[in-house]
Amino acid sequence: MSGDSLQIFSEFLGTLILVLLGNGVVAAVSLNKSKAQNGGWVVITLGWGAAVTIAVYVSSFMGPAHLNPAVTFGMAVAGNFAWNLVVPFIIAQIVGGIVGAMLVWITYLPHWEATKDEATILGTFSTGPAIRSLVSNTVTEIIGTFVLVFALLAFSQHKFADGLNPLVVGVLILSLGLSLGGPTGYAINPARDLGPRIAHQILPIKNKGGSDWGYSWVPVVGPMIGGLLAALLWGLIPV
Repeated sequence: MSGDSLQIFSEFLGTLILVLLGNGVVAAVSLNKSKAQNGGWVVITLGWGAAVTIAVYVSSFMGPAHLNPAVTFGMAVAGNFAWNLVVPFIIAQIVGGIVGAMLVWITYLPHWEATKDEATILGTFSTGPAIRSLVSNTVTEIIGTFVLVFALLAFSQHKFADGLNPLVVGVLILSLGLSLGGPTGYAINPARDLGPRIAHQILPIKNKGGSDWGYSWVPVVGPMIGGLLAALLWGLIPV
C-alpha cells in the first residue's frame, strides 16, 4: 500500500473506530434495556473522549489521524496538509463514519426494537439540538470546532512525550463536550454526523423515524466554518 493510500485508509479506519466507540456510548446510555441506560451526559462525554483517544492511537502511526473533515480542511488552509489529499481524506472519513454506525447498529441489534422513541434512536446516530434554532446551533458548532482546530494547531508547537498526544486530544474532546456540548451535542465533525446519519437513513432500524435532513447541514457547515476561522487566525500568529 502506497504512502498516500495508507494515510487514506488510516482515516477510514480511525473514523470507523471513533464512531463505533463514540456512538456506541450514546447507544449504551440511550437505548432501552441497555446495562448502561441513563448513564447521563458525563458518561457520554467521557466515552467520546476515550473514543477519540483510541481512534487516534489506532490510526496515527499510519497518517495524521485527522478523523474529521473540518480538521483536514483547517490543516490544509493553515499550510500543514497537502491539498491533493483533502477530498480523499474527507471521503474516507465519511465512509468510515457510515461503517462505524452500522457496527453500532449490529452491536445493539435487539435494543432498537425495545426502544420506541424515534428521536432517541436518531440521537444514537447523529446529533440534534436541545433547542432548535438553526442560526444559533450553527454558531455553537462554529465555536466548538474553532476551539478544536485551533487547539490542535497549538498542540503542534509543543513536544509531548512519545505516545502522549492522543491522550491530550482526548482530554480536549472531553472538555469540549462538557463545556460546549449541551446546545447541539457537539458534532464538531461533519463525518461523525453525516456518515451515521446516512447509515440511519439506509439501515432497516426498528422503530426509526426520519433522519432530520433539515438539520443535517448544521453539523457540516458549522464545523467547516469553525475549522476555516481557526486556520485563518493561526496564520496571523508568528510561529
